[in-house]
Order: sequence, then C-alpha cells, then structure tokens
Amino acid sequence: MIKKLLLCSVLFASLSANISFANMDEDLFQLQKSWEKLKYQTPSNQQEKGFEELAQQSAKVSAQYPEKAEPLIWQGIIEGTFAGVRNGISGQLAALTLVKSAKTRFDEALRINPIALRGSAYTSLGSLYYQVPPWPVAFGDNDKAKELLEKGLALNPDGIDANYFYGDFLLKRGELNKAEEILNKALQASPRQGREVADDGRKKEIHALLKKIADKRKQ
Repeated sequence: MIKKLLLCSVLFASLSANISFANMDEDLFQLQKSWEKLKYQTPSNQQEKGFEELAQQSAKVSAQYPEKAEPLIWQGIIEGTFAGVRNGISGQLAALTLVKSAKTRFDEALRINPIALRGSAYTSLGSLYYQVPPWPVAFGDNDKAKELLEKGLALNPDGIDANYFYGDFLLKRGELNKAEEILNKALQASPRQGREVADDGRKKEIHALLKKIADKRKQ
C-alpha cells in the first residue's frame, strides 16, 4: 500500500512538473508574441506604453517560475527594449534603471542555466554592454561585450540574433569587412517556426546595417 502511495506521489509530482513546464512554455510564448508585435508592428508613439505593461507582465512570469532561466531572459529582453523606447529626460533616467535591471536578469539567468535558449542571455547581455554608456553612468564595456557576444555565438553559431548583434557590434567598432561577413551570415539563418514576425523584422534591421556599411565605404 505504501509503495503504491509512493508511486502515485512520484507520478503526481512528475505530472505536475510537466504541467508547470507546459504552462511556462505558454507564458513565454505569449511574452514573445507580444514583444514581436510591439517591436515590429506597433507605431513608435505607442510602443512606450505597451512595453511598460509588458515589462510588468514579464516580471510576474519570472516570479511564477523561480530558478528558471528562460523567463528571466525574456524579462531582460523586454526591459532592455523598453529602455530603448523611453522618451524625454525623465524617460532617459528611467531607461538607465531599466538596462541595469535587464543586466541583473541576464546575470541571474546565466547563473541558473547559461545555455538556456541557446545562449540568448550571453547575446542579450553582450548587446547591453556595447550599447550603454560606460561607468560612472552605466556599465558599458566593449571588451566585455565582445566576450559575451562570442560566447552567445558559440552556442548558436547560425542564429539570426546572435549574428546580428555581433555584426552590429563590429560595425560600431569600425570593422566593416568582418561586420558585413557576420551580417550576411545572419541573413542565411534558417527560419524559426512561429517567429516569422521577428525574423522579418530582424532581416530589415540587418539590411539597414548593410546599407550603412555600403554608405561608409563611399565616404
């Protein structure tokens, strides 16, 4: 009888874990789709309010699944994107708070599971390091950015995002030939099922960077 009870308990625990994981996947999917719609399909003058609400929602999802890296990664992505659309002086100050919060999310995700979402925490954190101001304003550091971006690329060598951010970083460093090579590689990334909006939006961003490279060569 005890063995049967123990077996039932184990089965229930296993079932509960599976249900919880399925719910987490669904919650992350909803965050992902909302982020894509806001970033790529929403007028810029409506994005700030939308990302404010989505950031609050992502915080609730992270709290619901403690010690899971994936929700933290998406919370960081959303907070980082929100920071980029803040307007005005007060908005710029709030943006610094947001990017520091996003950094905390990525650091925590790396502590929990550095290979979650194929190294997205490395790539996302690296993108923050080269886009924010250095100390004492923030934590910008090109050497750290390069280290993190290359770790993300090692885990997802053919990924569109990993190559896009590394290419953007190289372009900002003035390494036009290498940047062009990496960005063209990003364009060759395999389509991601269910991520058509993100893939299309990212490709437009990549073409914009390639045009910037071509323009720089004409100068």
